[in-house]
Amino acid sequence: MVFLKEFYLSGETEIIKNMRNIYTSYYPLGIFSEMGLSSLEFAPLTVFYGSNGVGKTTLLNIIAMKLNASKRNIVKQSDLFEKFADGCSYEMTNQSVLQEIKALSSDDIFDYLLDVRAINSGVNRRKEQLEDEYLSRRYDSDKNFRFDSSVEGSYEELVKRVDSYRMTQSKYIRSRLHNNNIVQHSNGESALEFWQREIGESSLYLLDEPENSLSPASQIKLKQFIEESVRFYDCQFIISTHSPFLLALNEARIYDLDQGGKITRWQDLENVRTYYEFFKEKSSQFE
Repeated sequence: MVFLKEFYLSGETEIIKNMRNIYTSYYPLGIFSEMGLSSLEFAPLTVFYGSNGVGKTTLLNIIAMKLNASKRNIVKQSDLFEKFADGCSYEMTNQSVLQEIKALSSDDIFDYLLDVRAINSGVNRRKEQLEDEYLSRRYDSDKNFRFDSSVEGSYEELVKRVDSYRMTQSKYIRSRLHNNNIVQHSNGESALEFWQREIGESSLYLLDEPENSLSPASQIKLKQFIEESVRFYDCQFIISTHSPFLLALNEARIYDLDQGGKITRWQDLENVRTYYEFFKEKSSQFE
């Protein structure tokens, strides 16, 4: 499914002509005009490729701002950046079935992993507290506890003492632990789970280097998941990436920003050729 059909980059002449302020940085002016890139036509899968600093993320952020894409984290952009995005235009299609437009970045993955770690830490601390609670009640040398309904907390204490005698330690903890779901995944597995949770149906997604924190095997799984989301769930993806696995997405339209935004086959990209030549040279070691 295609929702964003074409995107036209801002004409910088008008912005420069109407400047009233002195800026310490003219970012993002000049990045795309110097490479001769003025418009982009999109497929269900579109990939931005290029070396660090060439403008992949900038281009993705301009599109996201212009489309008013939802984000997990809002990053304040410069006045010139906003002016540039305002001057851009685009053409949409199939809007009647479009569910959402969402921009996701590698920073969102890291935030998610930190959240998972915090949850795990909290669950572990609560388990330790309940272990101490169980053992202190079950093996308490003070046998003089007496239930007194007039004393605040007396009933709760009675329940804890009764349960500590009639339950095993593990059952006692499970019955009191509201969140018993310690995530036993690696960072890579949790990162893959993040993408699977964030992607819905009939939607447009702008992904900035989603391969971060993923092992090669998980990157292949993400590739397959994205392809299935396009094929079966009518999604459209615009992705910036260095990953040779994501660059090999089936039927992806790849813009090589190192070559002025030229549409290129994945096997002709410098990054992919470097991997190919390296493993070709070492091929005898795999026999």
